[in-house]
Amino acid sequence: MRKLKLQMQISVDGFVAGPNGEEDWVLRGSDEKLFGLISALADSSDTLLLGRKMAEKFIPHFEEFESDSPKITFAQKMVNIPKVIFSRTLDKPFGKNTSLAKGNLAEEIARLKNQDGKDILVYGGAGFVSSLIGGGHIDEFFLFVNPVLINKGMRIFDLPDKRQKLSLISATAYECGVTVIHYKLNNE
Repeated sequence: MRKLKLQMQISVDGFVAGPNGEEDWVLRGSDEKLFGLISALADSSDTLLLGRKMAEKFIPHFEEFESDSPKITFAQKMVNIPKVIFSRTLDKPFGKNTSLAKGNLAEEIARLKNQDGKDILVYGGAGFVSSLIGGGHIDEFFLFVNPVLINKGMRIFDLPDKRQKLSLISATAYECGVTVIHYKLNNE
């Protein structure tokens, strides 16, 4: 069975976006080792899951990348990977290599996990990820902890009705100041 892996930027105080979805606090830059991890996570997956709001920003961002950008290879990877947009409001998907999931979340996730292939990567947004966490669907968490306190915004860990135990796989500090904490869901 394929695993569902969450890759999420998060502030030290537990926010994944500002009150209006701002991500201006996320450290972006030239930490090649950190970018190597991001690229390796994408390579270990053959499907990307996005909530509608995240998809509206994410898909055009990568499809409109300039061909002379140093990150064009990664951008093309994001364009070419099959993406599933989860939405209750869209009637059809948009962008390249996309499909739409409108059914029951648990059933849609179970169907995807039971397909053959590599693991499935989840990028966001906050509401969608909260629903996945609340349903116990995330198998592995890659939390990119940014060294900043933003004091208010969107969270992903407020919805679970029950405790979920996690086991630490690794914690790696990067030169840029981001620490990536990798947990797996402990179903025991």
